[in-house]
Amino acid sequence: QVQLVESGGGSVQSGGSLRLSCAASEYTYGKYCMGWFRQAAGKEREEIAHIDSDGWPSYADSVKGRFTISQDNAKNTLYLQMNSLKPEDTAIYYCAAAPPTKYYHNFVAYTRCPGDFHYWGQGTQVTVSS
Repeated sequence: QVQLVESGGGSVQSGGSLRLSCAASEYTYGKYCMGWFRQAAGKEREEIAHIDSDGWPSYADSVKGRFTISQDNAKNTLYLQMNSLKPEDTAIYYCAAAPPTKYYHNFVAYTRCPGDFHYWGQGTQVTVSS
Protein backbone atom coordinates (compact mmCIF):
# COMPACT_ATOMS: atom_id res chain seq x y z
CA GLN A 1 0.00 0.00 0.00
CA VAL A 2 1.06 3.57 -0.56
CA GLN A 3 2.55 5.42 2.40
CA LEU A 4 1.66 9.08 2.88
CA VAL A 5 3.40 11.71 4.99
CA GLU A 6 1.96 15.19 5.48
CA SER A 7 3.96 18.28 6.30
CA GLY A 8 3.63 22.04 6.23
CA GLY A 9 1.12 22.59 9.00
CA GLY A 10 1.53 25.29 11.58
CA SER A 11 0.00 28.39 13.08
CA VAL A 12 -1.09 31.37 11.06
CA GLN A 13 -3.16 34.49 11.54
CA SER A 14 -6.58 34.80 10.02
CA GLY A 15 -6.22 35.77 6.38
CA GLY A 16 -2.83 34.15 6.09
CA SER A 17 -1.64 31.27 3.94
CA LEU A 18 -0.09 27.86 4.34
CA ARG A 19 0.93 25.16 1.92
CA LEU A 20 0.59 21.55 2.95
CA SER A 21 2.56 18.79 1.31
CA CYS A 22 1.89 15.08 1.12
CA ALA A 23 4.76 12.86 0.09
CA ALA A 24 3.73 9.52 -1.35
CA SER A 25 5.91 6.45 -1.34
CA GLU A 26 5.05 5.57 -4.90
CA TYR A 27 3.86 7.13 -8.11
CA THR A 28 0.18 8.01 -7.73
CA TYR A 29 -0.86 9.75 -10.92
CA GLY A 30 -3.04 7.49 -13.01
CA LYS A 31 -3.30 5.00 -10.17
CA TYR A 32 -4.90 6.75 -7.20
CA CYS A 33 -7.34 9.44 -6.33
CA MET A 34 -5.56 11.82 -3.97
CA GLY A 35 -7.39 13.90 -1.43
CA TRP A 36 -7.12 16.26 1.50
CA PHE A 37 -9.35 15.88 4.53
CA ARG A 38 -9.54 17.68 7.82
CA GLN A 39 -10.92 17.00 11.25
CA ALA A 40 -11.60 19.83 13.66
CA ALA A 41 -11.90 19.27 17.38
CA GLY A 42 -15.26 17.79 18.21
CA LYS A 43 -16.22 17.32 14.57
CA GLU A 44 -16.14 14.50 12.09
CA ARG A 45 -13.59 14.30 9.35
CA GLU A 46 -14.56 16.06 6.16
CA GLU A 47 -13.18 16.11 2.66
CA ILE A 48 -11.55 19.35 1.59
CA ALA A 49 -10.48 18.55 -1.94
CA HIS A 50 -9.36 15.71 -4.13
CA ILE A 51 -7.75 15.05 -7.47
CA ASP A 52 -8.98 12.08 -9.40
CA SER A 53 -6.66 9.62 -11.08
CA ASP A 54 -6.68 11.72 -14.24
CA GLY A 55 -5.69 14.88 -12.40
CA TRP A 56 -9.08 16.62 -12.19
CA PRO A 57 -9.60 18.59 -8.98
CA SER A 58 -12.72 18.96 -6.88
CA TYR A 59 -13.33 21.14 -3.83
CA ALA A 60 -15.66 21.36 -0.91
CA ASP A 61 -17.81 24.47 -0.95
CA SER A 62 -16.27 25.64 2.30
CA VAL A 63 -12.83 26.04 0.72
CA LYS A 64 -13.63 26.69 -2.92
CA GLY A 65 -11.84 29.77 -4.16
CA ARG A 66 -9.45 29.76 -1.20
CA PHE A 67 -7.68 26.41 -1.39
CA THR A 68 -5.94 24.85 -4.35
CA ILE A 69 -5.04 21.19 -4.63
CA SER A 70 -2.23 20.23 -6.95
CA GLN A 71 0.34 17.53 -7.46
CA ASP A 72 3.87 17.21 -8.69
CA ASN A 73 3.85 13.88 -10.43
CA ALA A 74 7.61 13.73 -10.80
CA LYS A 75 8.02 14.11 -7.03
CA ASN A 76 5.04 11.97 -6.01
CA THR A 77 3.87 14.89 -3.92
CA LEU A 78 0.41 16.30 -3.36
CA TYR A 79 -0.06 19.90 -2.25
CA LEU A 80 -2.78 21.97 -0.69
CA GLN A 81 -2.29 25.71 -1.00
CA MET A 82 -4.48 27.39 1.59
CA ASN A 83 -5.13 31.11 1.27
CA SER A 84 -7.42 33.48 3.15
CA LEU A 85 -7.41 31.14 6.11
CA LYS A 86 -10.15 31.45 8.70
CA PRO A 87 -10.28 30.31 12.31
CA GLU A 88 -12.81 27.68 11.29
CA ASP A 89 -10.12 26.12 9.11
CA THR A 90 -8.32 25.04 12.27
CA ALA A 91 -8.07 21.26 12.17
CA ILE A 92 -5.79 18.33 11.65
CA TYR A 93 -5.33 17.93 7.93
CA TYR A 94 -4.89 14.51 6.39
CA CYS A 95 -3.70 13.35 3.02
CA ALA A 96 -5.40 10.28 1.61
CA ALA A 97 -5.28 8.04 -1.42
CA ALA A 98 -7.66 5.56 -2.96
CA PRO A 99 -7.79 3.51 -6.12
CA PRO A 100 -10.49 4.88 -8.41
CA THR A 101 -13.57 2.87 -9.19
CA LYS A 102 -14.53 2.03 -12.72
CA TYR A 103 -18.03 2.40 -14.07
CA TYR A 104 -19.69 2.27 -17.43
CA HIS A 105 -22.09 4.70 -19.02
CA ASN A 106 -23.43 3.99 -22.49
CA PHE A 107 -20.75 1.33 -22.91
CA VAL A 108 -17.97 3.80 -22.16
CA ALA A 109 -15.67 3.17 -19.21
CA TYR A 110 -15.02 5.95 -16.73
CA THR A 111 -13.25 6.19 -13.42
CA ARG A 112 -14.24 8.10 -10.31
CA CYS A 113 -13.05 8.44 -6.79
CA PRO A 114 -14.70 6.23 -4.19
CA GLY A 115 -16.57 7.53 -1.20
CA ASP A 116 -14.08 5.93 1.16
CA PHE A 117 -10.36 6.53 0.83
CA HIS A 118 -8.15 3.59 1.64
CA TYR A 119 -4.78 5.01 2.63
CA TRP A 120 -4.11 7.80 5.08
CA GLY A 121 -1.27 9.88 6.38
CA GLN A 122 -0.76 10.74 10.03
CA GLY A 123 -2.02 14.30 9.70
CA THR A 124 -0.60 17.76 10.23
CA GLN A 125 -2.05 20.41 12.52
CA VAL A 126 -3.23 23.72 11.11
CA THR A 127 -4.18 26.43 13.57
CA VAL A 128 -5.64 29.74 12.43
CA SER A 129 -5.78 32.51 15.00
CA SER A 130 -8.36 35.28 15.03
